[in-house]
Amino acid sequence: MIKKITFAVLIILVGIQFVPMQKNDSGTQTFDISQNYQVPDHVSTILQGACNDCHTNMTTYPWYSKVQPIGFWLNQHTNEGKEHLNFSEFTSLPLRVQNHKFEEIIEMVEEKEMPLPSYTYLGLHPEANLSDANRKVLVDWAKEQMALLAATHPADSLKMKPRPAASE
Repeated sequence: MIKKITFAVLIILVGIQFVPMQKNDSGTQTFDISQNYQVPDHVSTILQGACNDCHTNMTTYPWYSKVQPIGFWLNQHTNEGKEHLNFSEFTSLPLRVQNHKFEEIIEMVEEKEMPLPSYTYLGLHPEANLSDANRKVLVDWAKEQMALLAATHPADSLKMKPRPAASE
């Protein structure tokens, strides 16, 4: 019985290697954050190493993404990251949402919630292990962008609208 189960699992693992995975590499830059915001080279380097694989439409896939089910998990992880923040689609969002995303960047980086530990496990992405200095650079940059928005747009256009209370 154990041999049959082991053989079945092995067949499934080999079989899923042939299931194609849609990659996150559209390359569209029309609404990229750099279209409306200054992203200095030193900030861009940090974003590229620690953020862009999960938060843009241009993921650089590691070698092990070709092994399933790891590739499927990475793709799901990337899609989930883009749902929360996508730098490639950033300027398509309303100003209030863009401003709020900068607030979230500040919070997540300061609280060391980003990048996710699962991204940096086992030293697979050493460039994503942000130093305190790199965290400060990202936080300061996000604060500068918020200040720029505040200086160039009416305050009410930058405030998130309260969500309606859930009816019981």
